[in-house]
Amino acid sequence: MNDEQIPDDDGIQVDDVKAVRSEGRAELRALLRTQIAIGRARREKPPAPAPPKPPGHRPGAWPTGTSPPGPPADWQIPKSAWTAAARHYSNEEHRPDLPCDCGNCPKETR
Repeated sequence: MNDEQIPDDDGIQVDDVKAVRSEGRAELRALLRTQIAIGRARREKPPAPAPPKPPGHRPGAWPTGTSPPGPPADWQIPKSAWTAAARHYSNEEHRPDLPCDCGNCPKETR
């Protein structure tokens, strides 16, 4: 059974069911399954096609013509400056009454 054998108004009458039933159970099942399929086709919209992927893009890669950001600005500070800053902070927190010996403070505050 296909769409051409079923009327457009889907008007299955009692006599139609009796006639199909007399032909056999398989024919009635086919008729009802076809009716369900026709109803679903009217109700459900077809899925929208997926948008095309940009040409030449590899998954997980940076787009062509760009690059990942460089190292953070903190990495450009020399180790001696980090050490002096840590020493100054430690002196201010733990020994506020003693002169600072970090090497960066002016002589007046030492």
